[in-house]
Amino acid sequence: MIAPTSFFADYGCHIRILEEARVLRRLGHRVTIVTYYMGRPVADLEIIRTPPLPWRADYEVGSSRHKIAFDLYLAFTSLTVALRLRPDIIHGHIHEGALIGAPLAWLLGIPLVFDLQGSLTGEMIDHRFLRPDGPWYSAVRRLERWITRLPGAILTSSQHARQMLEEDFDVPPVKIHPLPDCVDGEVFRPANPGSPTNGAALKQHLGISPDRPVVVYLGLLADYQGTPHLLQAASRLKERAVDAHWLIMGYPNHPEYARMAKDLGVGDRVTFTGRIPYEEAPRYLSVGDIAIAPKLSATEGSGKVLNYMAMGLPTVAFDTPVQREYLSDLGVYAAPGDVDGLADGVCALLDDPEKRAELGHALRQRAEEHFSWDQTGRQIVDLYHHLYQGSRRGRKQRARAL
Repeated sequence: MIAPTSFFADYGCHIRILEEARVLRRLGHRVTIVTYYMGRPVADLEIIRTPPLPWRADYEVGSSRHKIAFDLYLAFTSLTVALRLRPDIIHGHIHEGALIGAPLAWLLGIPLVFDLQGSLTGEMIDHRFLRPDGPWYSAVRRLERWITRLPGAILTSSQHARQMLEEDFDVPPVKIHPLPDCVDGEVFRPANPGSPTNGAALKQHLGISPDRPVVVYLGLLADYQGTPHLLQAASRLKERAVDAHWLIMGYPNHPEYARMAKDLGVGDRVTFTGRIPYEEAPRYLSVGDIAIAPKLSATEGSGKVLNYMAMGLPTVAFDTPVQREYLSDLGVYAAPGDVDGLADGVCALLDDPEKRAELGHALRQRAEEHFSWDQTGRQIVDLYHHLYQGSRRGRKQRARAL
């Protein structure tokens, strides 16, 4: 696997890389992840890192001009690892992973799988690294189109991404394999009321009143993730004299958003935890009565929603295709960008404990039935075998022709 990011970093695409690698290992496969030099280690995974850049000790989440240098280092490291290990499959995550993996797959005569987690141009626009009306937009769009031609198969994290590839980039449907993000239901599960891990002790530790209902958010903090809308919704509820506390877990920029909460007059109702280790996520989510998913991006996945579902948390979300794909008709929706709609959804759930319990149970059941990593792992292995056998037949045919 080629992972052009700071794996592992407790959010988004990192969770997908982690869980895919783990399930493949459980199914008997050796997985080597080549990634940037930063990121925390994961005990049960084989991770090989690039050398550090001499002029840059850290870097931003998402799009950055420094990623060009990081990716050059990653390409060289991937080449040396591939020549040493002689893998059967190159599995490139994100567009840069597919771009780096393509020449390696050609050199070794093996298949390339592209794990797509959103649009390259869409993500760069979300991170304000590219403007739709800017001079570089067309060039990046053409690059994205070219990258989609390189792999033997593309895994998408949503049906919406499949539709995007077919309609916007003319990728043949036979090449696209939707494999939505999933969740480990044994790790993320509702705590028993009498269990010491049911969130009561943590709630006390965080200074939240035991009788106050809690709205939880876990993920990146950024404008395109809807963080300002979340805080504005908290302000609306305070104006309506609705008693609720907001536990916002994630990074970066949490000091900036803490100042925003204070300016909105809800500093006393919002707790920012900063980065939460993935292993600790179930314990912190167990504090919540309601979850919120205000993500605005129309192209990226929303894996946090699956964690909410597995925890049995009724979820208020902006109404985007990806959120609908996960939550179906069990979500409480607001129009994208509608702060009052978010506040209304939270209020409706706070006023109806029976509805909260009903939705939470149904969401847990949906997560177990439709979003299992074990099932997804078997699909990936089947695809690997199909591509590998096809590449072997191709090599034999070329050898006979020579």
